[in-house]
Amino acid sequence: MRISTEWLAEWVRPDWDTRTLAHRLTMAGFEVEGVEAAAPDFSGVVVARLLECNALPRAEKLSLCLVDGGDGEPVQVVCGAPNARAGMLTAFAKVGAELPGGQKIGKARLRGVESLGMLCSARELGLGESHEGILDLPDSLTVGEDLRDALALDDAVLELSLTPNRGDALSILGIAREVSALSGEPLEGVGMEPVPAAIDGCFDVRLVDSAACPRFAGRVIRGIRPDAKTPLWMVERLRRAGLRSVSPVVDVTNYVMLELGQPMHAYDLRRLDHHIDVRFARSGERLELLDGSDVELHPDVLVIADRSAPVGIAGVMGGEKSGIAEDTTDVFLEAAFFAPAAIAGRARRFGMQTDASQRFERGVDPTLQERAAERATSLLTSMAGGKPGPLIVTESVTDLPPRAVVQVSPASVGRLLGVRIPDAEIESILLRLGMRVEREGPEMRLTAPSYRFDIAIEQDVTEEIARVYGYDAIPAADAPVPQLPGPATELVTPRERASTLLADRSYQEVITYSFVDAAMQRRFEPEAELLELSNPIASDMGAMRRSLWPGLCRVLLDNVRRQQGRVRLFELGARFPVERGLLHERLSLAGLAWGEAYPEQWGLPSRGVDFFDVKGDVEALLGLTGRRHLRFEPAQVHCLHPGRTARITHGSTVLGLLGELHPELCRTLELKSAPVLFELDYAPSFSSELPVFHEVSRFPAIRRDLAVVVSDSVPIDKIRESVLSAAGERLVELRVFDIYRGKGIEPGAKSVALGLILQETSRTLTDTDADVMVAAVVARLKNDHNATIRE
Repeated sequence: MRISTEWLAEWVRPDWDTRTLAHRLTMAGFEVEGVEAAAPDFSGVVVARLLECNALPRAEKLSLCLVDGGDGEPVQVVCGAPNARAGMLTAFAKVGAELPGGQKIGKARLRGVESLGMLCSARELGLGESHEGILDLPDSLTVGEDLRDALALDDAVLELSLTPNRGDALSILGIAREVSALSGEPLEGVGMEPVPAAIDGCFDVRLVDSAACPRFAGRVIRGIRPDAKTPLWMVERLRRAGLRSVSPVVDVTNYVMLELGQPMHAYDLRRLDHHIDVRFARSGERLELLDGSDVELHPDVLVIADRSAPVGIAGVMGGEKSGIAEDTTDVFLEAAFFAPAAIAGRARRFGMQTDASQRFERGVDPTLQERAAERATSLLTSMAGGKPGPLIVTESVTDLPPRAVVQVSPASVGRLLGVRIPDAEIESILLRLGMRVEREGPEMRLTAPSYRFDIAIEQDVTEEIARVYGYDAIPAADAPVPQLPGPATELVTPRERASTLLADRSYQEVITYSFVDAAMQRRFEPEAELLELSNPIASDMGAMRRSLWPGLCRVLLDNVRRQQGRVRLFELGARFPVERGLLHERLSLAGLAWGEAYPEQWGLPSRGVDFFDVKGDVEALLGLTGRRHLRFEPAQVHCLHPGRTARITHGSTVLGLLGELHPELCRTLELKSAPVLFELDYAPSFSSELPVFHEVSRFPAIRRDLAVVVSDSVPIDKIRESVLSAAGERLVELRVFDIYRGKGIEPGAKSVALGLILQETSRTLTDTDADVMVAAVVARLKNDHNATIRE
C-alpha cells in the first residue's frame, strides 16, 4: 500500500520528518518497505500562463504561444499540444531547465521560429503516462511558482506492507488513526457534511442474502456532465497511490476507497433493470466483467443483480453491462458492507486480485458506508455537477458483526510484556486507539472500535498496548521461568532420530502450511468437521488441516509437474481435528512414497513402489521405540484403497494408518500411479519402552520350517500372534518366508511358510524340545484358524 505524506497531513500532523514517520510505523507493525519521491527529479519548471496561442504558419499541428513564466517579460514557445489555449495555466520548462532523464532545455528554432523553452505534458515530467496534451493546471496556482512547490512534488510516498489482520489500515484514514495514537496528535480529517437531496429519485435495493451483505448504502445522482474532467489534485493523489485516472465517476470511487477504506462502485443507472438484489449466484449464470473477461458464476459467489441478471461480483468487480460509459449522465452509487467470508478467495478464483476484494476480505468498517457515500457525492457533484437523490441505507441489523468486548487486567498486561505500565497510560493508549474504556475495579472493560475485527481476547489488547507504548521502550529481561534443561528421558524417541531414519531411507522432509484448501481436505475426509477460517490469506488456505496428507499430496503434484519420477516425502507437524465440536492439536508424522521403488540403476528390475515397501519403512521407524509385535490390521478409509489399507496398532493402542491412495482420488489429482501414504500420531507411536537387557545365548539355535494352509481371509498378523502365544519365550525369531496361492491349494486358501528360530539361554535344545514346540504351534493354529499342515 502506498501512502502520500502530503495527503496524510490533511488528517494528522505529528512533528516528525519522513524518516521518523517511517520508523515509528515500522515499529508499530506497519513495515515501511520503501520511501520514494512523488515525482522524479527535475528543475527549472514553473507555473506559467499562456497569454496568446496562435497557429504557426505552414505548420498545422504547431502553435506559437506567448508564455508568462512570472519573470515580467513574456517569451514565445512553439508547442504541438492540441489542448494549448490562451488563458490556461500549464507547466513551463524555462531555458536551462533539466527534465527527468537528464534532458536539458535550451533555445530552439522550429520552422524558422525561435522557441524559448518547453510546455510540458505529464509524461515528460514523470507525472503519468498521458502525453496527449500539456498539463492543464488549476487557476488557483500562482504564475511563476516552482511546479514542485505548487503541486507538492517533493512529497514522500511510503510503501507499506500490512499484515492480513489489519484491513482497517488500508486507507489514509486507517494510517492516520495509527499515527494519531502513536504521536498523541489529534485526528483532524476533512469536512464531510451530509449532502442534501436535490431530487426524489432512489433505486430499490433488496438484501436477499443478508448474512453475506447486511448493509448497503445507495444513492442516485442524475445529470452529471459527461465532459467533466478529474481535477489535477485528485489525479495526482491517485497516481501517488498507484492508480491511474479513468473518469470523474470512477476516480471519485477510487479516491474514497483510498481515503476512507470503503470500496465503492458506480453503475450507469440507465443500464439497471428495475431494482438491485444482493444474492448468491444461481447455477449457470455468467457475467462479462469490466476487464472484458467472461466468467461462470458458482452458487457460492455473491453477486449484485438487477431484475434480469447479475451486474457485478460483490466486492470484486462490476460487470461491463452496467459500467460507466463516456456518455453516462445518471449514476447509482454503491457503498456496502460484505462479510469477509462471503468475499474471501472469490477474486483469486477468477484469476484476479482487486483493491476492493483485498479490503473486503480483510474486513471493512460496517459503520462506514453512509460517510463514504456522502463523501463521494460531495466530490462528484463538485467536479461534474449533477443532482443527488436521498441516501438510502438498507440493512439487516441482526447480521451486522458485533463489536468485541474484552476484559483486561493491567497486572496481566504487565506480566505479559515484562514491564509495568501505569494504569493511566494504558487507558490513554486504549482511548487513542479508539476503544471505549470502562473501569471495573482493578480491571478494564473495553469495547473495540467497529473497524477492528482482529481484537477478540486480552492478548490482542496487550499487543496493541505494546505497539503504541513502543517495543523498543520495553526493557530486556530474563523470562520469569526457570531456564534449566529438563532431564533426558528414554521414554520418548527424539524427533531428530525419526527424521534422520526417514532421510536415510531416501525421504525428503517438507514443511507445508497448516492451512489447506477445504475442498482438498474434504476429498480425503468428506464427512469430517473442518475448522474453516473466517479471514483466510488465500482461497486455497481456508481451513485448518485435519491430516498432513493433503499438504504432502500437493507437494507431490508440484514435483510430478516438474518431471520427477521418484518422490519420497515426510513431514512432522501439527494437525487440527475437530471432534465433538472441540478443536484438538495433535503432532503427527506422515510420509508419502510415489514412483519407482528404487533409484534408476542396472542391478534390479524397474518397478513401482508398493504397500509393502512403505510398510517396511514404517516398521523400521517404529522399531526405534524398541517395540515388538506391531499389528497391521485391514481397515477401510475413504481416501485409501479399500484392499490396500492397514490400521497400525500396538496392543490396544491405534498408532496410525498406512495405505495406497484411492484410485478415484488418483484420477482426480491426475496421478498416473498411486502414492503410498502413512500417518502416525507422534505421542503414542514414539513413546519408547525402557530398554531391557537380554542375555546373548552361548548355545546354538534350532530352526524349524512349517507350511500351513489357512483361509485367504486370515491376516498374517493373526497367524503371528497365534505362533508367538504357543511357542513361548524359546521362540526368539519368527520369519514368514513364503506365501503361495495356486496349484495344489484350494481356491480361497493360501499356504504360509513359517521359519521358527528356537533357542534357550541355559542349555542346548534337543530335537524333542523343538518337536514339542512345533506341535504346540500346529495345534494352536488349528484351533485359532482351522489351519492344516501343507502336504
